[in-house]
Amino acid sequence: MIAHGLTLFGPVQEPKDQASDLNFNQVEVSDDQVPELETYEACDGTKLSYRHYSSEADQVLILLHGSGYHSRYLAPLANHLAEAGVATVYTPNFRGHGPNPENRGQINYIGQLEDDLDDLIDEVEVEYPDTEIILGGHSSGGGTVIRYAGGDPAHDLAGYLLIAPYIHHDSDVYNSESGWANVSLPRMIGLSMLNQVGLSYLNGQSVISFNMPEAYRDGTETLRYDYRLQTSMHPRSDYQSDIDGLDKDTLVVAGSDDQSFHADAYEDVFALNDLVDVRVIEGLSHFGVLRDQEAQELMSEWLAE
Repeated sequence: MIAHGLTLFGPVQEPKDQASDLNFNQVEVSDDQVPELETYEACDGTKLSYRHYSSEADQVLILLHGSGYHSRYLAPLANHLAEAGVATVYTPNFRGHGPNPENRGQINYIGQLEDDLDDLIDEVEVEYPDTEIILGGHSSGGGTVIRYAGGDPAHDLAGYLLIAPYIHHDSDVYNSESGWANVSLPRMIGLSMLNQVGLSYLNGQSVISFNMPEAYRDGTETLRYDYRLQTSMHPRSDYQSDIDGLDKDTLVVAGSDDQSFHADAYEDVFALNDLVDVRVIEGLSHFGVLRDQEAQELMSEWLAE
């Protein structure tokens, strides 16, 4: 009966092959920029993948990717930071993402990404004992960082780096006209209501799809998310409480021409947390902020300090 009701709410739209203003050409990187994938074992025995950019730095940055793709596109920034000697960088692929995930676009329960992240941090601490770890993320990866900080972190981190972070669809940062996502609001609302009364068995329903043009698809993209994954990659509904959880020095970097979010609203969203420094760089796009020299130097200097 409930499942039939969700069907009546309508299916999630198919991902569109649309000409978008999101500059997907800035996602492309050459093979020689990208290290081979390595794996670590999560607590449930699943092998999850990551890329490792080594340096002589005395700190590690774990940098999380955004929605729809995987860690490969973070290579320009990760290479810059490692080569500048300010951080050894890990760029994990979220569960359900990457070249060959077990279940693309799906996870097993809400909060599993945070548990996976704890498992990766455990691995990093073994590899780099007595080294400070900073957690960072771009777009929805930044949203995941905020969610992690606002939860019950198992590790004491040294700081947070948020690059054009997703906040919440109710925040002033959110741009509903970006053209990136097709959200089934009836399904999201219906499943949220069911979860509030303890019913979670329908959380494997797809609730969102992403519009990546065919020209930039290579079979490794993840263009549909179930409710569990979509929920786990973003701050909670009380996103200000999660923002309050950023209890160490935090840098927010975004471009003034970000097509996904209203970058001029970040200042107000983070205003109540004195540990957060917001920098909006003129003329940069959502992906351009990862490649621009000024933005890269800003992040390098912050990490070096």
